[in-house]
Amino acid sequence: MEYSNDTTRIIFTRSAGEELASRMTGFREGRVFMATEATVERLWLRDHPVFGALPAVVLPAGEEHKQLSSVTRIWEFLSQSGADRKSLLVNVGGGMLTDLAGFAASTFKRGIPFIHIPTTLLAQVDASVGGKTGFNFLGLKNEIGTFAEPQAVIIDTRFLETLDRENFLSGYAEMIKHGLIADPGHLQELEAYLQGEADHDALAQIIRSSVAIKQRFVEQDPREAGIRKALNFGHTTGHAIESLAMETGRPLLHGYAVAWGMIAELRLSVSQCGFPENEALRLASWIRKQYGKLPLTPAHFDPLYALMGHDKKNASGRINFTLLSAPGKIETDRNATREEIMDSLAFLSQL
Repeated sequence: MEYSNDTTRIIFTRSAGEELASRMTGFREGRVFMATEATVERLWLRDHPVFGALPAVVLPAGEEHKQLSSVTRIWEFLSQSGADRKSLLVNVGGGMLTDLAGFAASTFKRGIPFIHIPTTLLAQVDASVGGKTGFNFLGLKNEIGTFAEPQAVIIDTRFLETLDRENFLSGYAEMIKHGLIADPGHLQELEAYLQGEADHDALAQIIRSSVAIKQRFVEQDPREAGIRKALNFGHTTGHAIESLAMETGRPLLHGYAVAWGMIAELRLSVSQCGFPENEALRLASWIRKQYGKLPLTPAHFDPLYALMGHDKKNASGRINFTLLSAPGKIETDRNATREEIMDSLAFLSQL
């Protein structure tokens, strides 16, 4: 099954290696390279007939490695391996890996083709789709990056078989966001899935639905000038939470920060956009049940507010949010007062 836009194909398969092999035929022998993570290389790639034959740079896993030094390692590997502008970089890993390796490919020799093969739920439904690349800088989430579309995104849900519960929920948060901003029916599917028994076929289908939602926003607005900003729901607060966690040496999984960000921004949606208060409380309580309680105290509020001030979506010195007037009804470029933001953080800390 495939989705496509003008530049990227998103392929769902149960054999990522075979799919990749078919896409390598247009490149000369010795001109296809791979960037991956240590855990993925050990669990999935080392003895694989396709992946195992590719020259590879293997990076350590973890958000703390999403930095310039990791990008430099990929550049050095490509340069020392003789890569040229007609080479291909295959990026196999989670969202951290696809983000920074995509950036490395988009800037090496002013840009070489690359393919993403995401191995976590977060990467499959969010990070690898949409053409955003980047890395963290000066403690700020994705502060440096480019828009660069991969030639293809190959999604093989078999990789999820080795995913732990925490990383599964991290990706699931982005799917919840997709339901909230675009499709209440998808949101109901997501709520029902977590209540039932694990079902691979059902999961594969809701992944397809979630990717289709994101792809629809990306196709309408590839460079985030308008409607694509809907995908930022939960992220102004969530990125601040994630950055503060990195600053204090206690990094969080991205999806957990986004989940808690959505709770705070549901509160803002009530005060700013008239989102039904009872429904906001129900959804916030449901998210809180899945993701636990963020250890947030009033002492954190000012640092979080300061970090929100660095968000890339801001304009004219104002902190911008994507909010909702109802599930599926988006309000972009909404400014909140300091008092409203502090209230949303208090709501998050007390829920």
